[in-house]
Amino acid sequence: MKFVAVGCFGLAMSVTGVASAALDNAAAEAMMKKDGCAACHAVDKKVIGPAYQEVAAKYKGDKDAASKLIKKVKEGGSGVWGQVPMPPNPQVPDADVKALVDWILTLKK
Repeated sequence: MKFVAVGCFGLAMSVTGVASAALDNAAAEAMMKKDGCAACHAVDKKVIGPAYQEVAAKYKGDKDAASKLIKKVKEGGSGVWGQVPMPPNPQVPDADVKALVDWILTLKK
């Protein structure tokens, strides 16, 4: 599997692709590794990209956060967290992106 510097986020799906109410931490971390997100992100510390807890804090209360983050994961972007750009990740399944984004937005520092 090719790992690309990514931020991954989002419909609650398990790693096997079976719909569930929400990702638990173990399923989310497994999906982060499978989809390459862990190459640049961790839950509680900055790696190349921001910690997911920081992402959740930044977007807390933003009703459009999920759609913004899903778009960022799929299309990439720069400038929000500094000079290092996040590359686009069109290879990550939409269901994985949505499940991870939804999970990330539940995290607290």
